[in-house]
Amino acid sequence: MPIIGAFIVPHPPLVIPEVGKGDQLKVQDTINAYHEVAKRIASLKPDTIIISTPHSTLYSDYFHISPGSGTEGDFSSFGAPSVQMEVNYDEELIANISSQALHHGISAGTAGERMKNLDHGTMVPLYFINQYIQDYKLIRISVSGYSPIIHYRFGKLIQKVISKTEKRVVWIASGDLSHKLKADGPYGLAKEGPKFDQQITKAMESGDFMKFLEFDEDFCEKAAECGLRSFIMMAGALDGHSLNSNFLSYEGPFGVGYAVAAFETTTQNPKRHFDEIYTQNEQKKLDLIKASEDQFVNLARQSLEYYVKKGHRLANPSGLNGELTKQRAGVFVSLKMDGKLRGCIGTISPTRSSIADEIIENAISSGTKDPRFEPVHEYELPYLIYSVDVLKPSEPIKSMDELDVKRYGIIVRKGMRSGLLLPNLDGVDTPEEQVSIALRKAGISDHDTYTMERFEVIRHH
Repeated sequence: MPIIGAFIVPHPPLVIPEVGKGDQLKVQDTINAYHEVAKRIASLKPDTIIISTPHSTLYSDYFHISPGSGTEGDFSSFGAPSVQMEVNYDEELIANISSQALHHGISAGTAGERMKNLDHGTMVPLYFINQYIQDYKLIRISVSGYSPIIHYRFGKLIQKVISKTEKRVVWIASGDLSHKLKADGPYGLAKEGPKFDQQITKAMESGDFMKFLEFDEDFCEKAAECGLRSFIMMAGALDGHSLNSNFLSYEGPFGVGYAVAAFETTTQNPKRHFDEIYTQNEQKKLDLIKASEDQFVNLARQSLEYYVKKGHRLANPSGLNGELTKQRAGVFVSLKMDGKLRGCIGTISPTRSSIADEIIENAISSGTKDPRFEPVHEYELPYLIYSVDVLKPSEPIKSMDELDVKRYGIIVRKGMRSGLLLPNLDGVDTPEEQVSIALRKAGISDHDTYTMERFEVIRHH
């Protein structure tokens, strides 16, 4: 049968009286909503509760499902060791989910546990649920560094596994919203914080899970959100069904957003296959981008695709313009996928006979030799977005006052060490940030004596 109920809940330990010691009264609406959720879950009489959490064992390329027959946890890390709980895991369903994930090419399972005890993202919901029902088994699933769409597809796969059983299953998506709602909060204020909370709570209220997938990654990072991937996994588990949505509460008095929402599946609805709609929309965007690529970007794309598929370098194509074949310059090639950097390699000054040769070599290196990433796989090639930066000669500067992060890139040097950062990058808003990142890349301390150069680029994308 399908999932019989799903809930979005926050996980601030201070809602536990022994932890909050009076501060929990400042989020009484959240506590009241939590009790309502727990009562609803008890009335559904689930055999199994799935909790997706951002605070269990976390991998960039793997969904970790807690293994074994069960575990325990307490709030000793939050000054309340007397608040304890034990859980029994649904080993049969966990094994089925892991097996099907492997079969469908999703990297998920019970290997690599680094955190056996329950995390607070799991324990806070269970604190309330256990007051009303205890005869259930648990599955604890961590989010990952995978893209939002893969989280959705994993949730969708779990739904298919559950639908082939007679088990009554409830999903709890544990996660706070923005951590940057107030200047006097623990994480400060960012303008993106309140905007994120406003937009995502509106989506919760209407059951518009498409919005969950459409959030810009850079916007989410600036908002310092916590639970989006957990919510998206839950949304995937409700794929293809109409919903009754019930938004129960929202509060953020401590500078962190807490939302509680309940969702009940009703009839099947083919218009709510949001992964398919998202993929179609993204493919249209990619097709438009590819159609508008100039020769610089198209050469980078051809070069990497040819190398990944054939295993050797592309010969210079015919018909390239004179700037590509007759001029020399340093070139950086950047790759993005799903809105996130997938590789970036370049040269500060020319090392090849032409810009075209520079692009070919650096495109291949960006896709296969960037030490921060695994080499690009062939299946990823259609989804990559390329940009090519052709560097103009650099000039020395004496202070950050001569920088403009939108116009100029920065090179820092100390002896044989150097670090470069391109201009006009997402998330780099001040010269101080720009220089700091370049120093870290070079392994230079900000207390060292170093020189700076600025440069302009011609960006092709």
